[in-house]
Amino acid sequence: MEDSNRCPNPSIHEVSQPSRRAVLRGAAASAFLAPLAGLGLAGCATTGGGATGTALGFKSVPISNADTVTVPEGYTAQVIAPWGEPVGLSGDNPAYRSDASNSAAEQEAQFGMHHDGIHFYAQSATSGLLVMNHEYTDDGLLHAGGMAPWTAEKVRKAQAAHGVSICEVALKDGRWDVVRPSPWARRITARTPMAVSGPAAGHVLMQTAADPSGRRVLGTFNNCGSGITPWGTYLTCEENFVNYFKGPDQPDAHQARWGLRKGDPAGYRWHEHDERFDAGRHPNELNRHGWVVEIDPHNPSSTPVKRTALGRAAHEGATVAVTRDGRAVVYMGEDARFEYIYKFVSAGRIQAGGAAANATLLDTGTLYVARFDADGRGRWIALTHGEGPLTAANGFADQGEVLIKSRQASDRLGATKMDRPEWIAVDKQGWVYCTLTNNSNRGGKDQLGVDAANPRANNGMGHILRWKEDGDHDGLGFQWNHFVLAGDPLNERAEARGNVKGDAFACPDGLWVDARGVLWIQTDMSTSAMGKGELAGLAHNAMLAADPATGEIRRFLTGPAGCEITGATGTPDGRTMFINIQHPGESPSERSDPAAPTRFSNWPDKGPHRPRSATVVIRRVDGGVIGA
Repeated sequence: MEDSNRCPNPSIHEVSQPSRRAVLRGAAASAFLAPLAGLGLAGCATTGGGATGTALGFKSVPISNADTVTVPEGYTAQVIAPWGEPVGLSGDNPAYRSDASNSAAEQEAQFGMHHDGIHFYAQSATSGLLVMNHEYTDDGLLHAGGMAPWTAEKVRKAQAAHGVSICEVALKDGRWDVVRPSPWARRITARTPMAVSGPAAGHVLMQTAADPSGRRVLGTFNNCGSGITPWGTYLTCEENFVNYFKGPDQPDAHQARWGLRKGDPAGYRWHEHDERFDAGRHPNELNRHGWVVEIDPHNPSSTPVKRTALGRAAHEGATVAVTRDGRAVVYMGEDARFEYIYKFVSAGRIQAGGAAANATLLDTGTLYVARFDADGRGRWIALTHGEGPLTAANGFADQGEVLIKSRQASDRLGATKMDRPEWIAVDKQGWVYCTLTNNSNRGGKDQLGVDAANPRANNGMGHILRWKEDGDHDGLGFQWNHFVLAGDPLNERAEARGNVKGDAFACPDGLWVDARGVLWIQTDMSTSAMGKGELAGLAHNAMLAADPATGEIRRFLTGPAGCEITGATGTPDGRTMFINIQHPGESPSERSDPAAPTRFSNWPDKGPHRPRSATVVIRRVDGGVIGA
């Protein structure tokens, strides 16, 4: 048994850049040792992951229908970095206009819409970089007059409101604020040039008329979950990319397997003014999205890179662990009904020297897909060309095609089809957790029935599954179990009650393990279902804290009307937490009426102002560690 008085192994969040403690063991570790010990960033908390008593030292907040952020007694919540505020580009700080009249060029210098995954990179005890995703847009809020008329300028503005924002933040007089201007400030959008690397780079299925090389893509969009690397970079994940494309009258089998349908069902209408989003005219453009993109936030002139060795998917996140011999392991969920859980194991070891020294580390290695067996054991199956059914005869000409068609490859390999696997987190004991947010189709007519890993029909509540690898994170076998089945014990239907030990919740999505080992759970009940049926008793979306050692779960925060709670990160000393409030005031149709933008919410500005996604800074009044 591990000595509970020893400092536990650091999490990846404690070592996310070369200036902080290393997760590596062996020769490469010394290059990452932090020079920040004198700043109070290198110590560990005295309570670790519930090893002695409960790790949860706060009083639960009640469920809420209030249009505000509620935190426990003794805590404060401060709003920073809302959509439309300038990120701090030098000499270019266009003010947000509450009537949505900002231009596309101005939006390119402002925080995007619908904040999602986020990470804090410490530069000192009181400053650092915040990097955050912007998943999608609500055109009813983004434009004055909404989509009427629909113009090339509005398409460009919508594309500018997607992607990633990088800003500098600093603590002064008890408040965190965005530093403007900042040499690190940057916007990455749906029009930013991206490099393509790995086995699919240059592949015939990646080549287009605009890019016959198949190695340079414009933009990243629908950026959902995220990840961080020990060498200081940020991983942003392209999720529901297919929604932006107009499908041909008869999508082929490959396009259909990725959800492409005839016409423009999602109604983004980008193809009307940017023809690369017409999949009938440019079918390979679809293949150039759905990747994990690596960004170096410390180098504003660097080119983002789409890492194809990690596979193509509707990526929710990319969580990095490290093997004992220093190889990177990236865990990834695919947020779609009946899709898969993946992991990538790098061939090489992490090197000293930060991002430059590890610029190609994620380009070579093995991608695996998970199979969960009924006996509580599981197996990782390699997506390797020429092995098993992954041959040219079955439609996989080479490794690049296997990765571009990772869904079809996983189908062939007999992997377990899951209930929308989303965020993944690794605790201090080596358990890997994955949120399965829901799947109302499970067990329905002409749909897959329940299985051991996905045990509930009409799974509107979701669950959290966990596994521990055999030996190390590169193990091919694992043991697994259910950490919790979400639900409300007051529901009439037994399958919707769950087995939560503590505060009820539904639709787990965001997931983060903090430096003490506490598992933070964020929920995403859709606006079309929130407050209705079996979700009626749960009100707004929430963030909860779980003690992995005891299974106890407490509600820590509730959000404003219509929002999703997402993204979590914190300062190394554990005294500040940053989370994101996404799409407050969202309409059940997910697109607002431009004539009534405040119909469902006016958070955070209140008054006659339209709702805005924003980052919330959480601190204790007494300056203590969050959650302790």
